[in-house]
Amino acid sequence: MSTYTETVGEKLNDLLEKTYDAEKGFKKAAENVDNTALKSYFKQKAQERYDFGHELKSEIKTFNQDIDKGGSITGSAHRAWMDVKSLFSLDDEESMLEEAIRGEKSAVNEYNNVIKETSLPLSTKSILESQKNKIEHGLSRIKTLEDIS
Repeated sequence: MSTYTETVGEKLNDLLEKTYDAEKGFKKAAENVDNTALKSYFKQKAQERYDFGHELKSEIKTFNQDIDKGGSITGSAHRAWMDVKSLFSLDDEESMLEEAIRGEKSAVNEYNNVIKETSLPLSTKSILESQKNKIEHGLSRIKTLEDIS
């Protein structure tokens, strides 16, 4: 039987922090685009990350670990960069898509790193695999949105 270690708790809290950042980033991206399909996509991704956050928090609590609150400094800087880029970019919808793709690829890597943790309980691994698969599915969808922007 695998054990839920403090290290696993820390990794999940890091993932939770990045999930908060992604949710805020997608909300910001939705505010910065005019294309209806892109706006809808970014709003849907923000809601997805909100849901991911609740799943992660619930899982962390199940194993009596503390939950970190709020987003990261890096995430705040990233959102500020998105604001600046949207002001100065001639093609901000394209840049928002590029940034979303970069962020999603990074998220998949983060999930892979945590999933490799040998001491993950089966329930945790299942949640992380499911969330990672949704992110990967979203990456394939965002590629089709690149064609319409």
